[in-house]
Amino acid sequence: MDDEDGYFGQQVAATYDDPDDEMFQPAAVDPAVDFLAGLAGDGRALELGIGTGRIALPLARRGVPVHGIDLSRAMVDRLRAKPGGGVDEIGVSIGDFATTTVDGEFSVAYLVFNTIMNLTSQDAQVDCFRNVAAHLSPGGCFVIEVMVPELRKLPAGQDTVPFRVTPTRWAYDAYDVATQAVSSNYIEVEDGRGTFRSIPFRYVWPAELDLMARLAGLRPRERWEEWDRRPFTAESGRHVSVWEKPA
Repeated sequence: MDDEDGYFGQQVAATYDDPDDEMFQPAAVDPAVDFLAGLAGDGRALELGIGTGRIALPLARRGVPVHGIDLSRAMVDRLRAKPGGGVDEIGVSIGDFATTTVDGEFSVAYLVFNTIMNLTSQDAQVDCFRNVAAHLSPGGCFVIEVMVPELRKLPAGQDTVPFRVTPTRWAYDAYDVATQAVSSNYIEVEDGRGTFRSIPFRYVWPAELDLMARLAGLRPRERWEEWDRRPFTAESGRHVSVWEKPA
């Protein structure tokens, strides 16, 4: 792990932008940008965990002023190297998005692609909601895209779920259901040498997020399975949830 950049240091940043990855395809990016631009209106957007700009850059191209918060300088350096990612085009504050504050108010703040789970304690997740609430203008919205915990994949007595198996690469999630801790673990063998990387997360339930929002003074507005406003059901594997700051 890079002590300065957490689990998203130079090694991860160098390969994070994979154009073949589903998350970078227009089918994944465009609906999210449409959704967020609609909530931003004429106001500003705050992205928590802005990373390399997968969402921020196309959102800014839509005319929405975007400011980001991220702990990883390596990821932000990748953002800065892209067209539209300059310091005069997208502002970025380096720090923990649960507690880092920036100037001004925002019409929408958002956390995408499971990033809320990078906060590995319930206290930190609650702090994140409170931090966002302090940055939102009255009527502003907080949006989170996150998986529904996949505990139904765990047979009785098992705590590990593989999600990638190839001749040279293995990846698996390891769960502690007593603490809601989960780690994603990656093993790779190349030229006879093996590497191992583990990233910790804390999974969180939809109803738990609603309670965190309530503690921060936000109220539920809408919840969908996907950015295209597909209905959220008991079988949904993820959700896009929106909470609103009372006007």
